[in-house]
Amino acid sequence: MARTQQDKDKVEITQYILQHVPKEAEVTRIEYEGPMLSVYTKKPEILVDQSGVIAEIVGVIRKRIVVRPDPSVRLPEVEAEKITRELIAKEAEITDINFDPSLGEIIIETKKPGLVIGRNGVVLQEIIKKTKWRPHVLRSPPIKSKIVTNMRHYLHSESQERERILRTIGERIFRPKTYDVGDVRLTVLGAAQEVGRSAFLVKTRESSVLLDCGINPGSQRPFESFPRFDCPEFQIDSLDAVVITHAHLDHCGLLPFLYKYGYDGPVYCSAPTSNLMTMLQLDYLDVAGKQGVTPYYDQKDVRECVLHTIPLRYGVVTDIAPDIRLTLHNSGHILGSSMAHLHIGEGLHNIVYTGDYKFARTMLLEAAANEFPRVETIISESTYGGSDDVMPTRIEAEERLTHVINATLERGGKVLIPVPAVGRAQEIMLIINGYMKRGMMKEAPVFIEGMISEATAIHTAYPEYLGREVRHSILHEEVNPFQSDYFTIVDHPSERSGIIEGKPCIVLATSGMLEGGPVIEYFKNWADTQNNTIIFVSYQIEGTMGRRVQKGINEVTMMDNEGKMAVVQCKLQVESIEGFSGHSDRRQLVAYLTNLSPKPERIFLCHGEKSKIINLANYIENKAGITTVVPSVMETFRLL
Repeated sequence: MARTQQDKDKVEITQYILQHVPKEAEVTRIEYEGPMLSVYTKKPEILVDQSGVIAEIVGVIRKRIVVRPDPSVRLPEVEAEKITRELIAKEAEITDINFDPSLGEIIIETKKPGLVIGRNGVVLQEIIKKTKWRPHVLRSPPIKSKIVTNMRHYLHSESQERERILRTIGERIFRPKTYDVGDVRLTVLGAAQEVGRSAFLVKTRESSVLLDCGINPGSQRPFESFPRFDCPEFQIDSLDAVVITHAHLDHCGLLPFLYKYGYDGPVYCSAPTSNLMTMLQLDYLDVAGKQGVTPYYDQKDVRECVLHTIPLRYGVVTDIAPDIRLTLHNSGHILGSSMAHLHIGEGLHNIVYTGDYKFARTMLLEAAANEFPRVETIISESTYGGSDDVMPTRIEAEERLTHVINATLERGGKVLIPVPAVGRAQEIMLIINGYMKRGMMKEAPVFIEGMISEATAIHTAYPEYLGREVRHSILHEEVNPFQSDYFTIVDHPSERSGIIEGKPCIVLATSGMLEGGPVIEYFKNWADTQNNTIIFVSYQIEGTMGRRVQKGINEVTMMDNEGKMAVVQCKLQVESIEGFSGHSDRRQLVAYLTNLSPKPERIFLCHGEKSKIINLANYIENKAGITTVVPSVMETFRLL
């Protein structure tokens, strides 16, 4: 019966669209594809030229519409590429052309997008008219990303499967409602009174949405390191969507596991998050293999994530279930990090899940968004929620970093900075480059190790997501601060011995918590020398090697080059500079939560140590008079 009703609804929508689009556009079919309606036409240039017609239809049916060229009229890819290159002026400097058959798009990477678009879009119109492919113009990134390229090629090779997935998702989103909207429930599956394994389940009578799907890198036991999917509230077969706020593994590291066990639904996140989380999930598998650990999913499951991911831009309202709409907003934490705003029913209830956020501008990113159309419930991180968690200002942190580096280099020591590949690495690169250029930091070779260079390439592919200064530098001044002369990319592990034995230098290496990766090689060789310094610039989760070293452990047991366990003495200087964190400190958390517009009815505090969360909850409740809850893992709350 439900299927019959859906067919009736689709017929009515189809008839309305056909009545209001020009007949000469020759519409061939209309499909639900993912969160939008796709209108296939033999003459797409007509509907693109008359975009006002589509806008009027969208206003009536209240569904997003995209115009796609019908596959029957598209030129073969080789021919379409040839004609496209002929239509675009050589001065545009095309660097790459790719195709996405599932979307009917020709993807044009160019150094000068304006010349590809043409005055009033005239060049794009010609491309559509002569090739019947819809052009998607991208600015050529200063650094080429292997992950972006490989994901694009994979989506191309699996375009038929991608089409099936999008149609299946579309039919599920726009299915008729079985029940009236109501009974909104929140179940905490992880990150309650702890940092790690973020996962929150939002359920209505009709729908089920998972917010984040992370792991706890500080634990080796599945019961503590994975979200509690054994909770009765969680049923993988009824899951409508997964929303990933950002690419750190404690928020996305277990996502492929869902596909291994039968999930066939969508993942929503920003475009940068899609690339970055694929990179980090593959690295997670690589590190597990090197450590002799059997991971809980494989590369096939990561590829399934890629096929099922639907990237969204900030501020775009998107249907993800019959009674839930999603809007992503900047969270200021890392590239592409998002706050997820869920609009349930027709204004019935609104949830904002912050993910991790920074309520302050940094060199790399703009501050987190703090204005929403409506919000009744907030689920907020509180990593630095303790009363003593007050960070120095950014300028104080930069000056402290400069002082420590200068002091180490002057005494002939070497500086090791463990960094997450995404976020802190790029922030520290910008600071080192700026301070050395201004002569305030002693010049020395800066070696970039591990995935940092690939993550940086992804940053340059999305300059519109970066802070205004670095964005302006890349887009308008054509100066890429990530390609400084001070930086040397370490391309192969064989280069490490020369760096380790060489002159004083600075090494930025992954992982940020000393839990594997190339940083271990440097730490093993430099830890027993007092002149050297290790500088922590990001949060160290309890249970990780980084946390133990940060606390002042005198020796650690590590594997040597021959595969035998050896004791390493920790004599080097240990410094922690908190001002670079991508999280908000106590003052910023309080300022954010007590000044939200509009004021929420309740706040759930998660993603922090128990004592810190309780302290912050009591303070906010007393100061702002907002009901503040400190949930436990596996607790369910009725929001409505």
